[in-house]
Amino acid sequence: MQFVTAKDGVKLAYDDRGAGTPLLCLPGLTRNMEDFEPVVDRFADHARIIRMDFRGRGASDHGDPATYAIPQEAEDVLTLLDHLGLGRVAILGTSRGGLVAMMLAATAKQRLSGVILNDIGPEIMPEGLAMIMDYIGRPSRFRTLEEAAAAFPTYFAESFQNVPAATWADFARRLYTQGDGKLDLRYDPRLRDAVAASFDPEAPAVDLWPLFDAFEGLPLGLVRGAHSNILSADTAAEMRRRRPDMAFVELGDRGHVPFLDEPGAVRVIETVLEQVA
Repeated sequence: MQFVTAKDGVKLAYDDRGAGTPLLCLPGLTRNMEDFEPVVDRFADHARIIRMDFRGRGASDHGDPATYAIPQEAEDVLTLLDHLGLGRVAILGTSRGGLVAMMLAATAKQRLSGVILNDIGPEIMPEGLAMIMDYIGRPSRFRTLEEAAAAFPTYFAESFQNVPAATWADFARRLYTQGDGKLDLRYDPRLRDAVAASFDPEAPAVDLWPLFDAFEGLPLGLVRGAHSNILSADTAAEMRRRRPDMAFVELGDRGHVPFLDEPGAVRVIETVLEQVA
C-alpha cells in the first residue's frame, strides 16, 4: 500500500499492481479498496489494477467531514492520476465510486478511457438512501467477524442468494476490523454528518442525467443487482436506451452491490477493458 497527499494535506491510500491497461477501482460510500480483491485476482495478470481509498475510508486519513463530498473525491482521483503520471484510465466505480466517475466525465473527460458502473446510475432509489441513513456511522451490533459473517445470509436474504460462506467471511473482513470484544468501522463515523447534510427526502432530486450523458464516446459497462435498492430496473433501462452499446449484465441473485466475482460481472469488465485496449 502506498500514499499520495491531497492538496489539503490529507493522505490518500492506494494500491497499484499488474501491468497493461490501467483500471482505477473506486469503492462505495463507506467501503474501501479491499472490495476489489476479486478484480485484482482475475485481472492483474493482464491489466494494471489501481485501487484507492477515498478520504475518511479504509487506510486513508480522516479529514474535515465537509470534504467528504463527490467534487472533492473527484479532485482526489485526479491528484492520484497526476502522482502516477497517468493521462487516462478506465474507471470501475462501485456505487459512490460510479458517481465520482460521472463527475469526472463532466469535468475531466480527457482523463477517462472507459467506465464500468457497479450498481449505480444517475437516479438513486429513495428507499436505498433511507437504508444508508439507517446504518451509516453507527457501531456494528456484531462482536466478531465470524458472528457477522454467520448473520449476513439471513440479514441480506431478500437481496442476496447463493453466496458462498467464504464470500460472506471476506465481506465481513472488508467491512470491519476486529476490536476488543467489538467490531470497528473501517471509515470515519463522521461520514454520517456529511451525508446527512445533503440528505433531504423532501427536496427535488438533482438531475444527474447530464453527467451520465457525458460518457458519450467512452466504452461503458453496467453491472446491476436485480434486487438493488439503489439502481432501479427503470433507470437501468433508460441508461441502456441512451447507450445501446453499453455492456450490461443484471445479476438475478444479487442486490446492492454485486461482489464483482460473478461471471456476468467479470464479462462486463472484460468487455470494457478490451474496448479500451
